[in-house]
Formats: sequence, structure tokens, C-alpha cells
Amino acid sequence: MSDESPVLTEPRGAVLVITINRPDARNSMNRAAAEAMGAALDQLDADPNLAVGVITGAGKGFSAGMDLKGFAAGEFPVAGDRGFAGIAQRSARKPLIAAIEGFALAGGLEIALSCDIIVSSREARLGIPEVGVGLFAGAGALLRLPRRVGLGQAALLALTGKPISGEEGHRIGLVDRLVDAGSALDEALSLAGTIAANAPLALAASKAVLVDGFTKPDAEFWEWQRQFFNEVFTSKDAIEGATAFAEKRPPNWQGA
Repeated sequence: MSDESPVLTEPRGAVLVITINRPDARNSMNRAAAEAMGAALDQLDADPNLAVGVITGAGKGFSAGMDLKGFAAGEFPVAGDRGFAGIAQRSARKPLIAAIEGFALAGGLEIALSCDIIVSSREARLGIPEVGVGLFAGAGALLRLPRRVGLGQAALLALTGKPISGEEGHRIGLVDRLVDAGSALDEALSLAGTIAANAPLALAASKAVLVDGFTKPDAEFWEWQRQFFNEVFTSKDAIEGATAFAEKRPPNWQGA
């Protein structure tokens, strides 16, 4: 994509860096940005040479969420069945890491919550202030925040609308890795490199079970998980992994 695109993609080995590129608008999401994000996730999932995505923001912050000027003019930043910002309702099949500097507010935090791992600088501001402008966090925060931080902490964020620091976010379990300012992308890339070294089918299955299996009753879970078990445990990569371990060499994954 050109530098004028609202979302930039840059493959770095097996990692796709996805950058929200509207710094003059605090990386807020309009329709074009949502569609570009959806296209970036399609690129990540379709390319067998890519294993992990890292989402970050250009300039001083991650994202301030929905472009309110566009919203006031009747535009919604949604992209097909992926929903808000091209990610909130249907994320990537492959693992995603959010790298937050500066701020992740409103829909910006909901983009981060649509990722599997959140890396944030200590000083970043994180919050869902929608109640202060007559809205509510309708792009997944009210679903995902209680799972991460518990109902009480989620209620504090949602009902007061007050942001918290990255450091406080780490304390309550919202942030998974806390870093000094300017280091979020480097830490996210380091984590992505570690993840990318693992078997593709196993990564996709692990993510699917973590995300979709979370709310299934125990009685349903095991039968539902069987589909992933059968695919992964009978794969060529499963044999390769065991063989490489026994032979004390790096595995050669085929994604099959």
C-alpha cells in the first residue's frame, strides 16, 4: 500500500506489521480505514509465509477509535462481516498482537481488544469514554473487557468513561506486556517472532479454542474441540514436531 493509505502493511519475515495511518486524525477509523484493515487481515490469513500480525498506529498514538466527524455525517467505519474497524466482529485466523503507544481510546481500545495479546507503554492512556459523548462501547469492549479484567473493573472503565494508564492496565490484566515509552512495537515484534517459530496449524487451532471455546459449557467443549484435535494431531506438522524434537533439530513446518 502507498503511504497515503489509511492502513499500511509491511511484511517483516513471518510477521505482518499493520499500521493505522491517519496520524492527523489521531488514527481514528473511517470507512476507508476499516476496509483497509479488513484487507490487511485478509492478506495475513491468505499468505502462507506470514504467521503473526502486529497492529500499531502511526504518529503519537494507537487509535482514538471511530472518526466522529464521519459518524456525524452518517458514515460508519465497518467492513462487511468483520464489523467495526475491519476487525471487531471477525478478527484474523492467525495470532494478532496490539502494540500501543500514546493512547488507545474508545474504538481504538476495541481494536486492541480484538487482538490476542496487548503490549502497551506505561504512559499510554487506555479507555472507553463513549458514555461521555452519548454512545456506548458497541464494538466488543463490553464483551471482551470482563473476560480480561473482571466485571467490576470493566464497569469502572465503561461507566465512568475515565481512561487509565498502561501501567494501571497491566495491573488489572488489560495489558499483557508493559514497556517503556517507544518500546511497544519492538516488544510486540519480539513476541511475534517467538510465536511465528511455532507450527501454523497448531497456532490457528490454539487461537480458535482460546477465543471461541471460552464461553462453551464443559459438556459441549470437548466435542466441539474435537474438530481441531483431529486436524492438528493427525497433521504432517505433528509428526515433524515430534521427529524434530527427538532428533534435536529445528522443525520444518509445512502448515499441513
